[in-house]
Amino acid sequence: MQEIYFAGGCLWGVQEFMRHLPGVVSTEAGRVNGRSNTTTSPYDGYAECVRTQFDPLKVSVDQLMDFFFEIIDPYSLNRQGEDVGEKYRTGVYSVDDDHLNQVKAYIAKRADAANIVVEVLPMNNYVKSDAEHQDRLTHYPDDYCHIPFDLLHKYKSATSK
Repeated sequence: MQEIYFAGGCLWGVQEFMRHLPGVVSTEAGRVNGRSNTTTSPYDGYAECVRTQFDPLKVSVDQLMDFFFEIIDPYSLNRQGEDVGEKYRTGVYSVDDDHLNQVKAYIAKRADAANIVVEVLPMNNYVKSDAEHQDRLTHYPDDYCHIPFDLLHKYKSATSK
């Protein structure tokens, strides 16, 4: 299994979407690249993210990027839907340089690459979100989500069989 971190606005929707993708083994809501190791500290520069474990024999980093780009506005800086602020920025993070190079190449080959503001950086700090944020939309499906409902559940039926 391999691991990559996706930040795409509020983590509730990102986790709900990512957890149903083919080849994704597990997801966990968290905070990436902040300065503290706790969820109780004041904002410290983190981005809300989803730690995504995947089987590279079933899904590639490029395919994960295709999926990710379905749910984000890649031109919006520090904002996704009604969620505004640095913690809602879009980004892809990994401890694997190969993952980061693949993500950079994926973005570079797009015709709109010059307008994309998705951060691509090494993951240097990760903090798991508190229990009430884990699988939030599974437990509370009517909570707010910036991702349209149809898109949020696009792959759900394929993985629930």
